[in-house]
Amino acid sequence: MEHGENSLETVIIDQMRIQRRYGYRFVKRGFDILASLMGLILLSPLFLIVAIAIKVDDPRGKVFYSQIRLGRGERPFKMFKFRSMFVDADKKLADMLKYNEVDGAMFKMKEDPRVTRIGHFIRKYSIDELPQLINVLKGDMSLVGPRPPLEREVANYSEYAKQRLYVKPGCTGLWQVSGRNSVGFDEMVELDLQYIEKSSFWFDLKIMFLTVKIMIWPNSVY
Repeated sequence: MEHGENSLETVIIDQMRIQRRYGYRFVKRGFDILASLMGLILLSPLFLIVAIAIKVDDPRGKVFYSQIRLGRGERPFKMFKFRSMFVDADKKLADMLKYNEVDGAMFKMKEDPRVTRIGHFIRKYSIDELPQLINVLKGDMSLVGPRPPLEREVANYSEYAKQRLYVKPGCTGLWQVSGRNSVGFDEMVELDLQYIEKSSFWFDLKIMFLTVKIMIWPNSVY
């Protein structure tokens, strides 16, 4: 059975209505540009500290890690993160899939041996995600939106689940502030579709406020 084809299928998105929300999209993009630019400037000292810590912990690898993700309309883009795993982590993924602790079309493992010491710390406080502000500034992502999936994940999506690709992916979203890794794939899809259906500038601000709270007092992230 394809993921999303079950009793949780309750939200059908009117894609044309979403695309016609020109005022909201204009304000959202303007805020994304200003906030991401300000964030990159203000957080530059933290970026430097994290970069040094990553190189000290595992000198062989790069500071930043990039990965192809799919954005709005399944458009591929290169997403940036601080590297939190050893340099050969991607080569070991196929062997790790059997240990997946999250149901559905995504991989999560609480005690992933591929994660470095500094990686555990920056993941716990979501610091590894901060370079995605570059993606926001470029327009690949928004500050708030559904999690950007991998191509192999989307290959397992039902048409219902693909509705979450009607909008730009986000650095944070309703899923991240609603339990994150304790939430399964189907629940994540429902939360993303609820966000798309109810999205507004004030709803985005509420999610960003909750995201800051979770970064200070982490939830089930790993």
